[in-house]
Amino acid sequence: MKRLIEQRYVVRQNILTIIGLCLCAYFTYHVVMGERSKFRYGSLEQSITRTTAEYEQTRVKREQLEARVIKLRPGSIDPDLLEERARVVLGFARDDEHVVILPN
Repeated sequence: MKRLIEQRYVVRQNILTIIGLCLCAYFTYHVVMGERSKFRYGSLEQSITRTTAEYEQTRVKREQLEARVIKLRPGSIDPDLLEERARVVLGFARDDEHVVILPN
């Protein structure tokens, strides 16, 4: 019984230290592994780099498509591009050409 009373006294005496250690552990965990941690920051930097590269590829592809669309507008039709599109869409071929149909 005396030992139990002594243990309670020790716990009461050190309760602020125990609470302080728990708070330190809590905040240390969140500094290292939390939403705004250094690891998360590095992960976001990689994501930004990857997304920027993907954006650049998409932008270049869009510019190429816009250039082709401009060539097909009524005011500035490119005859070669028009013939190519007609062959692809309508399936036309000249008499001196051989058509090879490949399976998908």
